[in-house]
This record gives sequence, structure tokens and C-alpha cells, in this order.
Amino acid sequence: MALYAELHRHLGGSVVPRILWRYFQRHNDDLSERFPEYPEFEQFYTRPRNTLDEYLELHTLVESVQTQDALPYFIYRLLRGAYIFENLAYLELRYTPFLRTPEHLSQKKRIAAMADVVETVGKASQAADYPILNSQILCMHSRLPFEVNQAILELAIESDYVCAVDVAGGDAHYQERLDEFVKLYKLARSQGMKTTGHLYETPDGCYPELLPYLMRIGHGIQIPLRYPELLKEVAANGQCLEICPTTYFKTGTLEDLSQLKLIFERCFEAGVDVAICTDNAGLHNVRLPFEYENLLTHDIINFRQLQACQDAAFRHAFAWPYTKPPASLLTSLLQQEPQDAQSVYP
Repeated sequence: MALYAELHRHLGGSVVPRILWRYFQRHNDDLSERFPEYPEFEQFYTRPRNTLDEYLELHTLVESVQTQDALPYFIYRLLRGAYIFENLAYLELRYTPFLRTPEHLSQKKRIAAMADVVETVGKASQAADYPILNSQILCMHSRLPFEVNQAILELAIESDYVCAVDVAGGDAHYQERLDEFVKLYKLARSQGMKTTGHLYETPDGCYPELLPYLMRIGHGIQIPLRYPELLKEVAANGQCLEICPTTYFKTGTLEDLSQLKLIFERCFEAGVDVAICTDNAGLHNVRLPFEYENLLTHDIINFRQLQACQDAAFRHAFAWPYTKPPASLLTSLLQQEPQDAQSVYP
């Protein structure tokens, strides 16, 4: 069994359709009435959208049921699937904690409640049944006030459960707030906080002003496609692109597989590391090994290049203590029974 690292997966988009639909049936009368039959729900949930903004609206559906009380339910099933079906040894799970707090509370009280959300996610993620080393990335959001985003950053800096910060919410919406995000990223780096960010995903989300503050680039596909002159700088800075192949066809960002081939070719030629990720495995109904298989069977990359991407994922992991998983650890993971595997990670 090969073991993989997943660097870009959203909590909101990680729930596979069947599990989400079953939760509706058992715990949410309104949504169970809206989606009474599973096939219709799966078609609605996983079909391609026309734009990134339309695609991101699906996150609000999941966020509405990912309350603090329900988070352990979803995270346990997420880890179970990631361990059994995806062979993950390492997972970074990202989300915006403010969006998991009760909407009826004031902004001040919702900010205060974020710490409990992070702790709930952290404790639920340490499930001994499925020994995946994991950490959280907290997402600031392009549509949240500066005060909330600053509070998210401060919480990330303080929490032992968090390995990095991100900015999400659609990269086309950063333009009028670039100064805010530059300020926040400067603060993050000054405090030793690791950083990534949704950037250069769409043609409208290309902001070189933010690039110097990122240790990894969430997506970044427009750099090799439209701004290949930046690849030399990205390589020199040791920045890794978190490329999520299925996403770009679900959001209407790419139209043809040949565009993916050009992205990988230019990155490899420039010496830019690439980690292959799922982004929203549930929304796509495509797990990480199938992302690998799709790229191989469509001749986007070869097996040697796939291995390079898999190695890069461990090398750029924010909370993995090694440049690659040591053989002794992998052997322990394979040999131990799940209920005894908590001792693998001290």
C-alpha cells in the first residue's frame, strides 16, 4: 500500500455525496425534503458549474450543517475514507472557522466561538482508528471583514492544531482589498506562521503583490498558463503549486485536458514543485488516487513525474517532520491494527 500526502482539501468540500445525503435524511428535515432521493442529489452536488463563484456556493450548503456539534461526525468519516480508500499518511484540512459558528450570534461572539471550533476539529482529527498525521489550515476569506480575518490569523498563530493560514473565497474578489491581505500575510510571516493562498487560479485572480508572502500557492495554474515568466521566481523561492486537476473542469476555469499538460510541462521545465491535490474530493466524487490515475491515463504526466509530485507533497507539507515518510513509519502504519495505531505518532 502506497501512502500519500494531501495538501489542499477543504472541510466543506470533503464530504462525499452519499455521507452528506444520509446526514440530511437523519438530521435535517428541510434538506431531506429538498433532496428526497440520492441519485438526484448526487447529480446536483457533483455536476460542473459555469464559474468559480457558482461552484463555491456549494460550500454554503455544507457549512450550514457543519455545526460544532456535527463536525466530529463528518471528520471521522472523512478520515475513515481517506485512510481506507486513499491511503493517506498525511492530510492538511482547511476551512474558515468563522463560517462554522452560529449565524445568530453577533460578530464579536462568533469570533470568540472560533477557538472552540478549531479545538473540536483538532480533537476529532486525532481519531485513533485511522492514524493519519493531520493538521489544520485556517482560511481567511475574501468576503469577510478585516476584523474577522485578523482574528482568524491570530487564532492560527496561537493554536497548536493549526499549521498555516490561507485566503479563500474566490480570487477574483481580492482586488479591492489587496492592502488588507498584504498586511495580514506580512503579520503571519513575521510571527513564523506558514502561508498558502488561493491565487492565480482564475484569469481574474492574478495578483503578484501577494506572491512574496506565500510559501505555497493554492492552485497557481495561471502562472504557467499566462505568466510563465514568473516560474523562475517561483522556483527560486521554493514555492510549490497545489494543483487540483478536477477542480478546473468543475469550475469552468479550463476547457481541455491539454491545458493541464502544458501546466505540468512548464512547471517541470522550470524546476517548480507541484503537489497534486483534490481540493474538494466530495464535490468532485474523485479521491486522490483517481486524480493520479486520470493524469496518467490521459498522458498529462508520466509515472516518473507522478513520483516527483508525490515526493513534493511530503517535502512541502507544513506539519510533516520529514522530507519524505521514513520506511520505518510506513511499515508501522501497515502492520498495526487501526485501534492500536495511535502510538505510531508520538
